[in-house]
Amino acid sequence: MQSHDEIMEHTLRLALRGTGKVSPNPRVGCTIVKDGRIIGEGWHREFGGPHAEVDALNRCTEDPVDAIAYVNLEPCAHSGKTPPCAPLLIEKGIRTVVVAMQDPNPLVAGKGIAQLRDAGIEVIENICQEQAFWLNRTFVKHILTGFPYIVGKIAQSLDGCIATASGESQWITCEESRQEVHRMRSEFDAVMIGRGTAEADDPSLTIHSMPGRNPMRIILDTQCSLPISLKVFNDEFRGLTLYCHGEHIEHERLQCLQEMGIQTIACALGTHQHIDIPSLCTKLGREYGIGSILVEGGGILMQELMEQALLDELHLFIAPIMIGQGKRASGDYSAQSLAEAYSLHCKGVLQSGDDIHVIAVKST
Repeated sequence: MQSHDEIMEHTLRLALRGTGKVSPNPRVGCTIVKDGRIIGEGWHREFGGPHAEVDALNRCTEDPVDAIAYVNLEPCAHSGKTPPCAPLLIEKGIRTVVVAMQDPNPLVAGKGIAQLRDAGIEVIENICQEQAFWLNRTFVKHILTGFPYIVGKIAQSLDGCIATASGESQWITCEESRQEVHRMRSEFDAVMIGRGTAEADDPSLTIHSMPGRNPMRIILDTQCSLPISLKVFNDEFRGLTLYCHGEHIEHERLQCLQEMGIQTIACALGTHQHIDIPSLCTKLGREYGIGSILVEGGGILMQELMEQALLDELHLFIAPIMIGQGKRASGDYSAQSLAEAYSLHCKGVLQSGDDIHVIAVKST
């Protein structure tokens, strides 16, 4: 018979299948086990659709009475877009519920577990808790703060350059790394770049050659100086583009972009007389429901994110080349001492073709 950990790991893999389809909801899987056999499994498949517990119970091959339900996030006890799950588990006669982690949503936050226990159901908590938190880390931050989880992506040379001195950057990293970035985009609600990257690279910021959802595209352009011929303003996904400019800017480009179907956001200015990123992210999180942002550059934007301690996570793709005098990944960011340096801890180091992929998370 498989252990609780083994079945929860299977449940987490089920939850992963909802990637790019359920945000701003969390990714959740559910496995129903009876007499040592899996009799039902499911996951949250799309935003607004049945929760994982409902999906698993509907797919049971036999009566789930006295079965064990494994779920990577506490069953909900409130009605939202769908009915609550805890009462359904009670109704179906589930004997034991194994939970990886409590739901941080204030509407749940232990209430589902309490309801199950009050009904006489055994609840086993914190099985594979660390893996479960990592899976839904963007959801946890967004639901608790209203602020999106911000991940930086940097493609650089061994000596820390993201472009040559002349600005050439395509392509520093290998094809495998670029494919991984496309996969990453499908996991995030939005991708953000600054004016310099938009003008130099004219990226599409969509996903290519793989299934998944295209993210919102957030373009920062304080002075409203970008040409309207860019791909993000003209392609079939232009409805996904959010164009952020300084407040009080009046420019004929704005009216043109709005007529083209581009959403524009007037933003307050902050440090260096650039768009104030904290206030913009607050707006994106609370008014636009954006819970996660992948920041793809450039150096000036990374510099400001680090200066304001906004980077929650960093994905560094390092190519085995040396550029020498070139553009730096973090712009002009400068810690005055090692104690003041932006501190992260390494989550993992992976091989990506000929490149190295370093994953680091902000130290707490």
